[in-house]
Amino acid sequence: MPRGKTGRTHLSKTLLARLKRVRALAMDVDGVLTDAGMYYSETGDELKKFNTRDGMGIKMLQAAGLLTAIITKEKTAIVERRGQKLAIPDVEQGVDDKLLALTQLAQKHGLSLEKVAYIGDDVNDLEALRRVGFSAAPADAMPIVRKAVHYVCSKGGGEGAVRELTDLIIKAQGHRPLYAPDR
Repeated sequence: MPRGKTGRTHLSKTLLARLKRVRALAMDVDGVLTDAGMYYSETGDELKKFNTRDGMGIKMLQAAGLLTAIITKEKTAIVERRGQKLAIPDVEQGVDDKLLALTQLAQKHGLSLEKVAYIGDDVNDLEALRRVGFSAAPADAMPIVRKAVHYVCSKGGGEGAVRELTDLIIKAQGHRPLYAPDR
């Protein structure tokens, strides 16, 4: 499976065709949108660090007309707030069966799983990753996950992996980047 690299990324015609069909991107949170760390303050507050470049990539996909979604096993107000800030219409928390959640999401929006991309990092993402049209994992995902996906990002979770994937989708589909200089 291709791995992301700094600079040009060479994808097979098959993977480019898969990227061109994508109409929705669903993302795990811990280990994908974050660095997988769970931070706690002395008062017990839980904190998560999100990458703003990932957020910009999500906004660029939305501007290109693609659906974005979060599907996570955790359930926190932090994730809800991040989803609201990025105007992500589908934020599913407390999910044990991510494949079922993805299937329901696709049905809700009239899509087949072939038109869904999913990025995950751990074993609870495997079934979903194996069934979608395009699957990706951050560079620091579990080895079994990296072996199962179509694409392994050069960036780790919370370090721009989602942005790398959104840029791939935008480029493959020929969308003009949101903030590209005039041609």
